[in-house]
Amino acid sequence: MWDWKKIVIFSVPFVLLLFGAIAWLFLRKTIRSRVRVAKQLKADPDINEWLVVFSWSRKVLYVPVILTSLVAFILMLMKDGGWIPGINAGIVGGIWVGVFILNFLVDEYEMSIKVLLIVLLCVIVLLLWLMFMGWLMPFLKFFRHFGIEISPMGYMLLAMVFSLAILIAWLRGLFYYVAITPNYMNIQVGPTETGEQIAREEYSTRIDTGDFLERLLGFGRIIITFSDQRRQPMMLLVGRIGKKATLLESIRGKLALDRYQSATEGV
Repeated sequence: MWDWKKIVIFSVPFVLLLFGAIAWLFLRKTIRSRVRVAKQLKADPDINEWLVVFSWSRKVLYVPVILTSLVAFILMLMKDGGWIPGINAGIVGGIWVGVFILNFLVDEYEMSIKVLLIVLLCVIVLLLWLMFMGWLMPFLKFFRHFGIEISPMGYMLLAMVFSLAILIAWLRGLFYYVAITPNYMNIQVGPTETGEQIAREEYSTRIDTGDFLERLLGFGRIIITFSDQRRQPMMLLVGRIGKKATLLESIRGKLALDRYQSATEGV
């Protein structure tokens, strides 16, 4: 028998969904999301090329940790279910920690290919020195004391926490984004029509893929600087940077061609 407290708690999600549906019904024509703008640009016959981008949170770089957590979750379920009883929980936990540390370094520090090669060289020199001194195996055995055992639900919780951070960044990107076309750039800063349109002569763009490890994950930065020196540059962390960089170069190349044609016509 349910009392009124259980009924109220059970009804909360459905009430929130109802209010969300009602809000969407009344505001759907005023919401100016990234997806809607992309469709409008695609349908515009006067615009052949365009780019709509938003800035990801750096937590998106933890995708390897999410995937590792999901694999560890499956392995631990198999171990607990007796399907693969030989799985060592400490080794699985150690691998997860190793992947997390590597991802943390990618997130925390910007490493160019030069810095990365120097780090690898230092590690190789250290291992050779330990091998020469006969301390390599004791050094490796030392890490056995760091065996970490996490339950299947623990791995799932870790995957959900990082995934939630990425989902929040994606949802925010629906309403805070930049649309670049050959004639203008539109900066959107809210769910409605609040935004700013900037002429093509008033800004410039460049691609930054100096972080080698970040680039290996498919991410890079689009940096937008403005002619008005009082405005701070915009730095957008975007995925599939190779494809977006090619498209952006094509759009900006058309701008250069338009300027050249205008100058020629003026002469």
